[in-house]
Amino acid sequence: MPNEQPPRPAPLDPPMVPFALAGLAAWAIAGLVLLIFFRGWLTDHGHQNWLWTCLAGFLWGFPGLAVMMRHDANRRRRRAR
Repeated sequence: MPNEQPPRPAPLDPPMVPFALAGLAAWAIAGLVLLIFFRGWLTDHGHQNWLWTCLAGFLWGFPGLAVMMRHDANRRRRRAR
């Protein structure tokens, strides 16, 4: 019996913009929930940096969104070949 390898599956290449938007939304929602419902608890226990972490995650999401938009544009171009 010859050593035949099964065909390799095509790599996954899903659209990435929805993932970037979901990440932005997750950081925004987490920050708002902490700000609205847990601000007193965060202050009492010295965890105000959690709010800054949410803000940083939200703001860093915008460059990530730009990169994913570029990736998806290149993806469409790759598939058009």
